[in-house]
Amino acid sequence: MNRKLNIAITRITKPYGHHNILAKFIAGQLRNRVSFRKAIKKVIELIEQADTKGIQVQIAGRIDGKEIARVEWIREGRVPLQTIRAKNDYCFYRFRTIYGVLGIKIWIFIRGIK
Repeated sequence: MNRKLNIAITRITKPYGHHNILAKFIAGQLRNRVSFRKAIKKVIELIEQADTKGIQVQIAGRIDGKEIARVEWIREGRVPLQTIRAKNDYCFYRFRTIYGVLGIKIWIFIRGIK
């Protein structure tokens, strides 16, 4: 089986403006036992370097190993979820801990309505 495989590597110009990279960053911080609020605030600091208008981060599940699952979210800037014409990036990332599964959702508002 001789098959040719072409791989194209592209460089991400603003890596902290990409939602998947931010979700994996939060998961890595939680894996290292960092407080979830600290991890979210660090992501908000990183996203300010990229040219975005707003971010919303939501973490759901047994946060910090508590008995009762809950949902925590922080929003910075504008994130119009109801406006269809607004350019939003969305990411859902599942993260497995020893206590259970955490869900990380990220909405990034890139540009407004034209």
